[in-house]
Amino acid sequence: MRPSSRSSSRRRTGCACAWPSSTASAWPASSKGAGALLAVRRFIGLMSGTSLDAVDGALIEIDARAAGLRTASFVSQALDETLRSELEALQATSPDELARAAIAANRLADAYAAVAAELLAGAGCPPSAISAIGAHGQTVRHRPELDYTIQLLNPARLAEACGIPVVCDLRAADIAAGGQGAPLAPAFHAWVFRDAVERRAVVNLGGIANVTLLPPAIATAEAVLGFDTGPANTLLDVWCRRHTGAAFDRDGDWARGGRADAALLGSWL
Repeated sequence: MRPSSRSSSRRRTGCACAWPSSTASAWPASSKGAGALLAVRRFIGLMSGTSLDAVDGALIEIDARAAGLRTASFVSQALDETLRSELEALQATSPDELARAAIAANRLADAYAAVAAELLAGAGCPPSAISAIGAHGQTVRHRPELDYTIQLLNPARLAEACGIPVVCDLRAADIAAGGQGAPLAPAFHAWVFRDAVERRAVVNLGGIANVTLLPPAIATAEAVLGFDTGPANTLLDVWCRRHTGAAFDRDGDWARGGRADAALLGSWL
């Protein structure tokens, strides 16, 4: 996300939250009281990327005392083909799109809830042990130059289904502050990969590729930078569906059968 042109000191963070009706029992005991910041806390992350292939979810444990992170369970569940097609169609203006988008948001919330249930079962955790669910939703329009981005999801439906508070609408605050609303990954990359003295870069090949530039921690005047670089798996998956009949190039097997264009690769690098 780029710095806001309106205020260099303003923090470009913000989100929306949805609570289940059973709010009183939704927060785990470890998130309350004076020692809450020292406790190991559990969170669920859910997203469906621009490649529209699956809902991915992870249940993680964060130990603030050791700055440690552990993945307790991970699930990737293919999107229903009907829902996938509808989400793809909603990326362009179409008749009755508001009603169709609302219905798709409900169906996506149900798909997210199913993944969350699998994560809880895999980790042997009750909903009361989870501090919050972070849910991205499905991007169907991203127009930062017009000051908006749309991620479809019904967070209240998801919160009610899971009995866990849901944090959502993760991109709007950055756009409101003059940023691009993307990528989101640099905040995580900085927490996990930043080194005290070594300068690093992280390349993330999702539906859209992005790069995070991590200055060493000792360079306190330098900001962590992140930016999108162009399509990655989105176009690769479309090509595979059209020309090989497969949903994607599993493990890069098809690509490895070819020969790299050294001159073109060199110019890109």
